[in-house]
Amino acid sequence: MSRWAPYVPVAERRAKAEREMAKLQKKGHPISPVVITGRAIAASPWGRAWCDTMESFGDYENRLPRGRTYVRNGSVVDLRIGPGTVTAKVSGSSIYTVTVTIKALPKTQWQTLRKDCAGGIESLVDLLQGKLSKPVMERLCRPGTGLLPKPSEIKFSCSCPDSASMCKHVAATLYGIGARLDHQPDLLFHLRDVDHMELIADAAATLPQTKAPPNSANILEADDMAALFGLDMAPEPPPAPEPSTPKPATRRTKTPTAKPDMELTEDGYVKWWK
Repeated sequence: MSRWAPYVPVAERRAKAEREMAKLQKKGHPISPVVITGRAIAASPWGRAWCDTMESFGDYENRLPRGRTYVRNGSVVDLRIGPGTVTAKVSGSSIYTVTVTIKALPKTQWQTLRKDCAGGIESLVDLLQGKLSKPVMERLCRPGTGLLPKPSEIKFSCSCPDSASMCKHVAATLYGIGARLDHQPDLLFHLRDVDHMELIADAAATLPQTKAPPNSANILEADDMAALFGLDMAPEPPPAPEPSTPKPATRRTKTPTAKPDMELTEDGYVKWWK
């Protein structure tokens, strides 16, 4: 007799999972399902970094494809991330319980990480949205020495009958973690049992407390800048003259024409005037 449960269609599994989750909610257990919208399981820098790291592990590559299908069709009906532990309920032929255990980040490693990233993080918003310089983001997401774990730091178990080290329910849970980090990236710090606010405190400590006025000796005049950059700097235009008040027009008088001192008579003689 086969130990495998008979195949159950996805729609039937989903309906059964919803009924089971509704029962848990009535008993006071809050439910946090993983909901994937669109083709991408994770779209944020933190979520993509998690999924890319999981896919880079050669031991996981054969099982991960089934996990992608499960997380996309809504089979991860509950997922909770705590310090060092992830617990999930995954819908299959039945509702299976998955537990992923990840070692806490060693204190010395966290201190080194903080020191390496000091000055490269300006705000909490930039940190959580992954709006960091490429070197800082790569440093934080480096498996083994950053926040993301290496394979030897991860252990998992599932209540399903599959005896493989990683079943499709575990794979779906690992992808579900990446999807959850899309909306709550601080959970990665929580999972590794470190406080992300310490990175912000380190960044604040590196900023100058006061801003001194510039030294006049360090201010370049226009001629100095022209010499430094090889520019032909046009001289400043002279100030425009102030408008003057027009003078009133003066009336010009006609100078009388002087009479001649002599006159020629009809008989040709010159007649002088006294």
